[in-house]
Amino acid sequence: MTQSKIAVIGGSGIYDIDGLKNAEWVTVETPWGEPSDQILTGSLDGVEMAFLPRHGRGHVHSPTEVPYRANIDALKRIGVTDVISVSACGSFREHMAPGDFVIVDQFIDRTFAREKSFFGTGFVAHVSVAEPTCPRLSDACETAGRAAGITIHRGGTYLAMEGPQFSTLAESKMYREQWGCDVIGMTNMPEAKLAREAELCYASIAMVTDYDSWHPDHGEVDIAAIIATLTGNAEKGRALVKGLPALLGAERAPCPHGCDRALEYAVLTAPEKRDPALVAKLDAVAGRVL
Repeated sequence: MTQSKIAVIGGSGIYDIDGLKNAEWVTVETPWGEPSDQILTGSLDGVEMAFLPRHGRGHVHSPTEVPYRANIDALKRIGVTDVISVSACGSFREHMAPGDFVIVDQFIDRTFAREKSFFGTGFVAHVSVAEPTCPRLSDACETAGRAAGITIHRGGTYLAMEGPQFSTLAESKMYREQWGCDVIGMTNMPEAKLAREAELCYASIAMVTDYDSWHPDHGEVDIAAIIATLTGNAEKGRALVKGLPALLGAERAPCPHGCDRALEYAVLTAPEKRDPALVAKLDAVAGRVL
C-alpha cells in the first residue's frame, strides 16, 4: 500500500476545489517548462489532494498552448498517484445532453500542434494506450457523480480536436456519423497519453455544454449558452470531486489495471545509448524504471 494523492486537472469553469484543509498554492518547477499555474494542495476528508487549473487562473492558455508535459511532470513530481481530468465538451449524442457528464473511456486524437511524449531521440519508449483511462478511477467518478445527483453516462469516445475554433458542420457530422464519436473537446490529448507515460492513473470526466454543430435544432455553437451551462456544470463538478476521497481512500494498492507500471517494458533504448540530458529530464516521470 502507498499513500494516495489525488489530482484534479480543472478545465473551463472549474478553478479550485471546495473544502480543502491546509490549502496552499505551490510553485513547482519542471524541466519541461512552467505548468499552467501554481498547484493548489491540501487535504479533503483525510486524503491528500492537488488541483491544477489547466488553462491557468483567469483562463490564459489556449488548448494548443497548455503546457501539457510540464503539467503532468509537476503532478508526478509532488507525489500525485491519480489524476482526474475535468473538462468541457460538446456532444454528438442526443441523449448526452447539455448539463450531463460523460465518463470517457476512449479517445481519437486529431491534435497536431502539441508535444505528445516525454520520450524521444536518445531515450525511446512506447507505452500502450489501448485502454487510455483507468477503470478503477472511472468507477469512483461514476459513483461520486451519481451520489451528487448528476446525470452520468459511463463510457464514450472523445474526439480531441486542435482548436481553438469549433468544428465545421461537415467535420461535426463526420465525427458523429462516420467515426462514431460521442463527445468532442480540445484538451484531453495529449494529456491522457502523457499521464500514461508518467505511470499515473487517469480518468476523464467530460461535462457536456452543447450539441456541437451537427444538431438540426442547435445550429452553430453558441458561446453565451456554453458559458451559462458551464456555470451549472462547475457546481456539479465540485460536488463530484468532494465525493472522491471517501471512495478512493488515503492509501492505495498497485493499480489492478497496470497504469502505475506502464513503463515496465516500454523503454527500448540501451542504457549505454541513452541521452544523459533527456534521462535527467525524466527523473520524475520515469524515475521508477531509471
